[in-house]
Amino acid sequence: MSQNAYDPETAKQEIFAYAKKRGALAVGVADLAAIERIAPPGHRPSDIMPRVKSVISVGVGGQTQGAWTVPAKALGYFGSTETRAYSCVYALAFFMESMYGAPSVYCPPDMDNEAGPRVPLQSLKLHAELAGIGARSLAGDILLHPEFGYMYFASVFTELELPPDEPMADNPCPAPSCTDMYRKIGQTPCMKFCPVQCLSGKIDAEGKQEEMHYDMAACAEMTQQYEAVPAMLARALEAEDATQRTDALFDPDNKMLWYKMSVGSGGLLAQCFECMRVCPIATRSPQADPIRRRNSK
Repeated sequence: MSQNAYDPETAKQEIFAYAKKRGALAVGVADLAAIERIAPPGHRPSDIMPRVKSVISVGVGGQTQGAWTVPAKALGYFGSTETRAYSCVYALAFFMESMYGAPSVYCPPDMDNEAGPRVPLQSLKLHAELAGIGARSLAGDILLHPEFGYMYFASVFTELELPPDEPMADNPCPAPSCTDMYRKIGQTPCMKFCPVQCLSGKIDAEGKQEEMHYDMAACAEMTQQYEAVPAMLARALEAEDATQRTDALFDPDNKMLWYKMSVGSGGLLAQCFECMRVCPIATRSPQADPIRRRNSK
C-alpha cells in the first residue's frame, strides 16, 4: 500500500489494533503542533525527524499486583517494565512502514548526550499527555490513567498523517481517598510516604489539583544515580593506597552496582516506586494489573 492510498481514520484504527496486539494497553495520537509549541528547541519531534507528520504514544502495563507487596529493595530489581513499551513501538514503526509506505521511527527513550543525564531527547510524557492516555499526578507529574493506573510510555514518529486525539478531559488524580487524607493532614499518600519528602501541593475545594511541587533534585539524589559509577571510579583513583582503593571499589553498596550492571538490571537507575506503591489510582484502578484485566474479560 502506498502512502498516497490510505484513509487516515482507518489507518489509525489499524495501527491502534496492532499496537494493542503487541502489548499496548492505551494508544493515542498527539497533536504534533502542540508538541512543537510546548517542547523546547532541540527537543521537538521535528528535531529528530524533520518530515514528521504524527506522533503516536503507547502505554503498557506497569507492575503486577504482587510487585506492590514486596520490599523496596526487591521492587527495585523488577519493578520496571518499560522495555515492553520500547519493543512495542519498535515493532509498530516497522508495521507502519510495511503497511503504508510511510517512513517511521520509534522515539529514542534516552538522554541527550549534549545536555546531560537529566535531560531527555524527547518528552515521552508530553507525547502521552497530549495523546490523551495519561494525566499529570501530584506524584512528581507521573502520568496516571483512570482505567490502567500507572503505565510506561513510548512513542513513534511517522510521516503518515493521522488525526490527533484530545488530552484527557478529567484528571483521575487526586483520588477521593487522597482528597480525604489531604483534608485531614494536609498531605496525600504520595506526599506522606515519599522517602525524601520531595512532593507537596494543594487540592482545591472541588477536590482538584490546585498546585503540585516536585523537588527533582531531592528525588534524583536517591533514585537517579547516573553519576554513581564515575564517582566511585574517581574515589578509587584518588585513593592513597591499595586498601583504600579496594574499599572504594568493593564495599557492599558498590558491589551491588557492579552486579546490576553485569546482569543488565534496570534497577541501577531511577527505581523508587514508593509514591506509586501507595497511590490508589496506580494500584487499584479497574484494569491496573493483569489479575484485574483477566477478570474483566
